[in-house]
Amino acid sequence: MNTVSIVGILDDGWEGLAEPARRRLASADFVIGVGRTLERVGPRLAAGCEVRDMDGALTKAPEWIKAALAEGKSVAVLATGDPLCHGIASYLLDKLGGKNVEILPTPSTLQIACARWKKPWQDVAIASCHGKDAGEWVVGATPDHGLYPLMRAIALNRRVFAFMSPENGPARLARALQTAGYGVDGDAKLSVAARLLLPDEAVHVDLPVAAAAGMQFAEPCVVLVEHDADNAPRFGLEDVEYLQRTPEKGLITKQEARALSLAKLQLKPDAVAWDIGAGAGSVGLEAARLAPLGHVWAIEKNADDAAIARANAVKFRVGNYTPCEGKAPAHLDGWPDPDAVFIGGSGGELAELIRLALARLKPGGRLVMNFVTLENLATATATLKDIGAAWEVVQLQASRSQPILDLHRLAAQNPVWIITASKEPLCPVTAN
Repeated sequence: MNTVSIVGILDDGWEGLAEPARRRLASADFVIGVGRTLERVGPRLAAGCEVRDMDGALTKAPEWIKAALAEGKSVAVLATGDPLCHGIASYLLDKLGGKNVEILPTPSTLQIACARWKKPWQDVAIASCHGKDAGEWVVGATPDHGLYPLMRAIALNRRVFAFMSPENGPARLARALQTAGYGVDGDAKLSVAARLLLPDEAVHVDLPVAAAAGMQFAEPCVVLVEHDADNAPRFGLEDVEYLQRTPEKGLITKQEARALSLAKLQLKPDAVAWDIGAGAGSVGLEAARLAPLGHVWAIEKNADDAAIARANAVKFRVGNYTPCEGKAPAHLDGWPDPDAVFIGGSGGELAELIRLALARLKPGGRLVMNFVTLENLATATATLKDIGAAWEVVQLQASRSQPILDLHRLAAQNPVWIITASKEPLCPVTAN
């Protein structure tokens, strides 16, 4: 039975292929690849070999292959570098199965680039930004942005290797890093390899972010981002670490209430969360760091506090957080359904927001609310009872030590009621 040979190839073309790969290509009846790779092997293919360009037609490739195999033809597919490293092999294996597929890799672009830079690569994370052009990176960019997966990888790893695209090149990435707070005091650097294995190959090592932001790089190219920033989630930041409105302090959920509220939200690493009435952003920003593979959408009606929430996102380098100015329920219809919702302020729309949040919550999701007034507490419990939701209330009373002469006393904070609600029972009983 004929097999499908997925052959890895780089820009040095035929010369860079091992002998087994050359034999498969030279004897193939049907060869598929993008135009750039087909050009590099065309003269070496057998007379009568059918060649198919899959530029812009990737989804058609599996059917082409099945049809060729049904006609008894031998098939070879050209892939860039290691076909299993951000290559076409994974897609084809999913569509064709692995029984009649062989993979013949060549050294990956990652390996070649790191050899040029003289840098080890066993500990790097690999990312790609081959996506639509969403323009320059901005604070609050959503997962739809072409740079989003790469920026999240950088936030979670100190060394990231990235396959770039014409729309999102190294210079735009460098500017995105500046926007996100990297590059200060030389804490981030970029190494770039452009047009590897071609006569005009260009290699740059350890470029400062500011320098790379203004440079032009040829395509195709890859980048290694290295930084010293410690973005590991840290639970329970001190209130004074957050920027707040002055001369009077702005709206911020105090550390004690914030810690319990975040615990009640039960965030998973990939959670989608809403923060309604975000204030200075304390709950939403810590939620984003506790859900590093997810995203938080936040809304705040006070313009000054909304600006401060955005500034806090930059200060703490939180890139999976989208703050907006407005009064809920405005904007919420454009947000994805949440796994968790926090309501810290309602702007007089509490009952409507509770109904909307519970209607949009995913199965197993939780709504957590903080109140300091009896009236809002009463509105919330009455609304939840009317809906038939499961709910519980915790009254939190905390006191903090304060100096008095050479002694200390406890100063009480305002009591806070924390309501947790869900469409399902909050504490499901599981069988032993």
